[in-house]
Amino acid sequence: MTLFSLSSRLVGAGYRLLIASAFLAVIAPAHSEITASDPAAETHDTAVERRNKAIVHDAFEKWRGGTYVFGALLAPDVVWTIHGSGPVAGTYRSQEDFVERASRPLTSRLDTPIVPEVRGIYAVGDTVLIRFDGSATTTSGAPYRNRFIWMLRMKDGLVVEAEAFLDLVAYQRVVENNEPRPQ
Repeated sequence: MTLFSLSSRLVGAGYRLLIASAFLAVIAPAHSEITASDPAAETHDTAVERRNKAIVHDAFEKWRGGTYVFGALLAPDVVWTIHGSGPVAGTYRSQEDFVERASRPLTSRLDTPIVPEVRGIYAVGDTVLIRFDGSATTTSGAPYRNRFIWMLRMKDGLVVEAEAFLDLVAYQRVVENNEPRPQ
């Protein structure tokens, strides 16, 4: 091996190390904020972020306790998008539209309300990201379990825009294989 070849390799390795260090310097603080599991971990939330996280947290606690919270949490003209493919995927342009065409087809086929188990709540600016698991029992007695990520854009304490990510196959299976509860 020549001195030139060794020198080129060292310069190349140093360059790659410099790039990796720069990447870590940029991404590490954001990663530590997102992955911090200690509730007392230092964060840099603004007052708006803290307020919006508290609103969503409180709503999910009430929902977990059996209270229907969406009438109070969603703006009447909320724009709710369910990502993915399947009959329920798409964009709903009001609270009423979302409830009638996306929520009710599922919830009417559940014998028990969905109980959310929050896994994390994060806020950036006016947007709250909540990751949670939901479980219930269907009208046929089968379990329903799903995992959700909702991105909620807040304005004046209400959700004005939402994007939902969930297992749409599990959702559709409940709708197709269970009779709605009697009204």
